[in-house]
Formats: sequence, C-alpha cells, structure tokens
Amino acid sequence: MRKRIFISMSLVAILTVVLSITALSLIMYQQLTEDMERELSNQAFYLQAGVTESGADYLNRIEGADRESRITLIDSAGKVHFDNRAVAEAMENHGDRPEVKEAIASGSGHDVRLSETVGSYTYYFALRLDDGNILRVASTTDSILAALANSAPTMLGIIFVILCIAVVFARYQTRLIVRPINEIDLENPIDNEVYDELAPLLIRIHHQNDSIKNQIKELQQKKQEFDEITEKMAEGLVVMDDLGNILSINKSALYFLGREERQQGFALQRGREGPHLSVLNRSLSLQRMVNTALTGGATEELFAEGERQYQIRATPTIVEGKAKGAILLILDVTEQQKAEQIRREFTANVSHELKTPLTAISGYAELMKDGMVRQEDITAFAGKIYDESAGLIALVEDIIRLSQLDERNIPFVMTEVDLKKLANKVREKLAPLAALKNVQIEVQGDGSTVMGVETLLEELITNLCDNAIKYNRENGTVCILVSDENEGTLLSVEDTGIGIPGEHHDRIFERFYRVDKSHSKQTGGTGLGLSIVKHIAGYHRAGIDMESTPDKGTRFTILFPKRP
Repeated sequence: MRKRIFISMSLVAILTVVLSITALSLIMYQQLTEDMERELSNQAFYLQAGVTESGADYLNRIEGADRESRITLIDSAGKVHFDNRAVAEAMENHGDRPEVKEAIASGSGHDVRLSETVGSYTYYFALRLDDGNILRVASTTDSILAALANSAPTMLGIIFVILCIAVVFARYQTRLIVRPINEIDLENPIDNEVYDELAPLLIRIHHQNDSIKNQIKELQQKKQEFDEITEKMAEGLVVMDDLGNILSINKSALYFLGREERQQGFALQRGREGPHLSVLNRSLSLQRMVNTALTGGATEELFAEGERQYQIRATPTIVEGKAKGAILLILDVTEQQKAEQIRREFTANVSHELKTPLTAISGYAELMKDGMVRQEDITAFAGKIYDESAGLIALVEDIIRLSQLDERNIPFVMTEVDLKKLANKVREKLAPLAALKNVQIEVQGDGSTVMGVETLLEELITNLCDNAIKYNRENGTVCILVSDENEGTLLSVEDTGIGIPGEHHDRIFERFYRVDKSHSKQTGGTGLGLSIVKHIAGYHRAGIDMESTPDKGTRFTILFPKRP
C-alpha cells in the first residue's frame, strides 16, 4: 500500500510538472510570437520613415546591419525591387501574397505561412508606402525556437529540482498517510481516530470482531462441554488427524494406553500441537490399527497393556469420501474377560461336579437293575444312591444361590438380625458334626444387630463354621465373635485347624477351588461354600478378610457397615 501511494503521488507530481512546463512553454511561445509580430510592425514603421525620407537607397544602407529580419520592397504590380536575402530580379511576382494584397487594400497586412524559400513558418508584415510601393518585413519561427532552446537548460534544471522535492515530499507524505492506518487497533476498531473515509470499514471490522468473538466463545463452550463429557467417560477416547497426531484425548485413554513413565513424558509434550500417538504407546498392533483406520478401514481388536485387557475400536473419520483422521474408542474389558474365564471354568467345574454324582448314581442303579447286587446289599447301594443324590441336590442349591447372589435376585427382604443370637443357633445346629470331630464351638461378644437377610446370614455363619469344623484338629475349637466397632459390626470365625498355605490365599473364594483336592471326597461339600460366603458379604455391603497360618489355624473376619 505504501509503495502504491508513493508511486501514485510521484506520478501526479511528475505529471503536474510536465503539464506545467508544457503550458509555460506554450505561453512563452505565444508571448514570443506576439513580441515578434510587434517587433516586425515597429521595424516596418521604422523602415517606412527611413524610405520616405531617404528613398529606396535607405534599404541598401541597412542591408548589412539587420540580417535577422527579411526586408522586401514590392511595387503595386507585385514585382520585387529589393530583398536583403535574395536577388530581387530572380524572385517571382509577389502580387498574390495575402499580406501584399491586404496592404494594398488597407495600408497594412500580415500573414503566417510555410515559406517555400526558407522551409519554415514565417511571419509577414506588409506596409504600403506613400509612393504606392509595399514594404514587407518577415521573420521565421526559428528565432522563437532558438530563444526557447536557450532557456531549456535552466528549465530542465528547475524541473529536476522540482521533481526531487516532489519525490521527497511524496515519500514523507506517504508515511504520514500510512502511519494512522498502520496504527489502527483492530481489536477495538471504533475507538480509533483515523480518516473519516475508513469509518465504514472500521465499523464492519467491529461487527466482524463481535461475530468472531461470539463464534469463538460458542466453540470454546462446546469444546469445554466436549472435554467435560469425554473426561468423565469410563471409556477411553482418542481423536487423531490424518497423520496420526493426537487432537484430543481423555484421562481414561491416558490411563489405558500409557504406563506411568510414558504418561509423564506425554504430559510434557501435550502443550505441543499434535503429538503423535506413538509418544503415548509404541505398540505395533495399535499402530497397525491406526494406520488401517487412516486408510479408511475400521478395525476392532483386543489389546493387552500390563495385566489389563482392552477392546479397541479404530474408526476412520470420512470427509468427502476421504479419511481425514481416526477415532479410537477404548473399553476396559478386563473384568468381562475375567468373568468370561470364570464362567468357562465354572461351566467346566459344574459339568465335572454334576457328572461325578450322576455317574455314581447311574452305576449303582444299573447294577441293581441288572440284578447284579445281592439282596442283603441293596440297602447299602440305596444308601449310596441317597448320599450321592443329597450331594447333588446340595450342589444344585448352592449353584442356584450363587446365581441369585450374582444377579442380586434374592426373594427376601432385609430386617434387623441379631448376629449373636444367630451364631448360637448355628452352634446348636452344627453341634452333632462338632461332636464327631471332638471340636468345641464357642460364641463370644455382645449382642449386635445388623440389617440383612436372616437366612443368608445364617448360611454365611454356617458355611464358615462348617469349614472350621471339617478342617480342624482333634479336640480343636471354633470361636465365633460378634462385637461392635467404630466402623460397624464385626463378625469373626476363628479355628485351630490345619490352616491354609499362603499360595492359596488369593484363590480360596473362587468357585469350586479346593486347597487339598485329595481330601475333597472325605470332607464332602461342593467347593462353593466360601464363594457363597463372599457373595453374601458383598450383598450386605460387608468387607471380608482372611488370616491363616499353616498348622495354627484360620480366621475369617466380616465387617458389616453401620446402619444408615
């Protein structure tokens, strides 16, 4: 802009100077022409006086003195009698010359024309003498042009000086014009005191700024809402551009994909624009999924990071038929995978546990059907069938109970349950089994009530005490303690039995898990007792803990929360 203004102002100055000089030259030319015509007229009258007084010889005397003007004496018939620049006898008749005709008619005459003799424009002035002859004086434009040529160096110098001044002034004026424009505050355009011509533009800029601010505010609000939503998502979300650079990522995705040291390294680079996904995780399978998505394909795979399992879905973002980026949706399926593994193991264990008694029952029944059992042994066989059937029924009932606890589909309502009273009831119920093992059951502590399902709590205490009796030593003890604590109501069952080795502590609550599988047939049970205990405790929002030392005993502690 500054350059254009400077060039424009310089051209205007140059054009002004050229036009001024041209006009001045024309004026000077006109002035010189008028001066020349006046001088010719004066000269003619001067010569007329001389010729009148001294005769035609007067012209011969001044012929050498005045060579700038051409002097010609012509009679009334047009014959030339004298010419100071040519031989009069050789000249043609001048009677047809306009200035001669006019002088004969009116006493004086003038004309301007291209002279065939000298080859330039000539000014003629003719004056009629008293004797009827015509005295003509002429001068060419060469004298005028010569005068102009003499003044040309001075004029060119003046022109150069004027142009230099104009250029300097144009540069200075350009800066003055542009400076207010350069100093315009575009953030607050209407507060600027600048040219009135710019007011409409500044007003439009002001409105445009308001519109942009509103759009930015709306976009920021939407981005904030998007960030708040994605940050609270349990699923991981990663948005990438067409080069795999991260545009947006939530905390879940950071936790899922990055180990601690990588998260710290990534946090240092999040301020940069578009860190690549490989900064966070360098897994080749993950990069392969991203590359597939960036080429327009959708993929879904299981991805392992440490001990966690994630299901990752990579989807391309298609704009005008081309992939412009990709979106990763990451789901933590560790628990689902574990649940699926437990389900498979549970199915296999149930199949095994059901098949064992059913095989025994089928075998005994087949022997009796085929008459291969003696009459006196039928009662014993029937007893074995009964025992296997009872075990099978107990197993089915435990499976149903676990299913109800898993689905929290308990057909009972919660009431206030006195745990000490319930512990005494269990002690009486298990007294015959304890007597067979010479184990003594003790109930200690103060009476305390909790909100719960009485039948489930009774089953919980029964399962714990049943295991404490079965795996106890001869003349051992089982102690049931009920007490009020600051955190809630405490129920513990402690025995003096064989204890549980440390390598089994993490798995004793698994379904069908037995510490000593070789003695499972001797002790009986379904292998679901402790699993049911854990689920019943969880149903009542109670925490369960176990402490066990081999050859010293085991203690199970359950802490019920205070009633709301």
